[in-house]
Amino acid sequence: MNFTSDNAGPAHPSVLEAMGRANDGHVAGYGADALSGRVRDRIRDLFEAPEAAVELVATGTAANSLALATLCQPFQTVFCSPVAHIHEDECNAPEFYMGGGKLTLVPGDDVMTPDALRAAIEAEGTRGVHGAQRGPVSITQITERGNLYPLERIRQLCGVARDFDLPVHLDGARFANAAVALNASPAEMTWKAGVDVAVFGGTKNGLMGVEAVIFFDPEAHWEFELRRKRGGHLFSKFRYLAAQMDAYLEGDLWRRLATDANARAAEMVAGLDGVATLRNAPRGNMIFAELPRPVHTALRDAGAHYYVWEGDEHGTDPVTARLVCGWSTPPEDVARFVEVARAA
Repeated sequence: MNFTSDNAGPAHPSVLEAMGRANDGHVAGYGADALSGRVRDRIRDLFEAPEAAVELVATGTAANSLALATLCQPFQTVFCSPVAHIHEDECNAPEFYMGGGKLTLVPGDDVMTPDALRAAIEAEGTRGVHGAQRGPVSITQITERGNLYPLERIRQLCGVARDFDLPVHLDGARFANAAVALNASPAEMTWKAGVDVAVFGGTKNGLMGVEAVIFFDPEAHWEFELRRKRGGHLFSKFRYLAAQMDAYLEGDLWRRLATDANARAAEMVAGLDGVATLRNAPRGNMIFAELPRPVHTALRDAGAHYYVWEGDEHGTDPVTARLVCGWSTPPEDVARFVEVARAA
């Protein structure tokens, strides 16, 4: 029973098969092959954005950091949630790739409010040459606390950014889970809401390691390409990235896998009713649940793996557990987890 992370699961078999098919003969490198071109066109079709620039990288850290570096000058700041992935889990990679650009944390919870964002923006850029200048807004979807930005909230935040002529970046490591939960198309969750650059994540949802960075204004893509090369993230054997993404898009596999992951999480939420206290409003694939100590002990004894987010692993008080379901999470594991929890 492994609920530690959707990063812990395997790659989908069709992804490995696609990489095997790509492993034939000699083709142009660095994304100049036919398969890479086809993948870029397929992502444009999926996002209903025929003019968009589409770039692939192998990691989410590279996707977010290079995208923000393209949007942000070294003397500017990025506005984000206090628990945004780019702040909590990137080892200062965005600041590194931005060459000195900083992060300004918007006060509040993981889901930013328009009023808080406006106040944070107004508070920056007021010290002339002596202070950080206003830069991009970054939204994490799904948030690091397992919550969703509704489409209307994304539109509102993008509206605030537009009032200050600032671009908006969407960190979509769990993009598919969010789109399924919101019953939204990729276009509705991005450029139709006002997003300028989106990361279409795949690594957490069945790929070996690929993220697509989509610039809805293609003028910025050349700078991104230069930064990707300079930063050591341009794969020479690019076809292996493209093959994974091609399989991800085939038959809407991305959506089917996210649907399965979200369904397992929904089953767990239903099963824990009356046993655990939920710390988030889970509609995607990530749950934060306060577990009474006897429940936590029984689950550990039964072989359940998850991160203790708050509390002492070996103490006597309740703990808050982070539980993440992936596309490969077996329904019987969820059933067993619930059975043990309820029995305890």
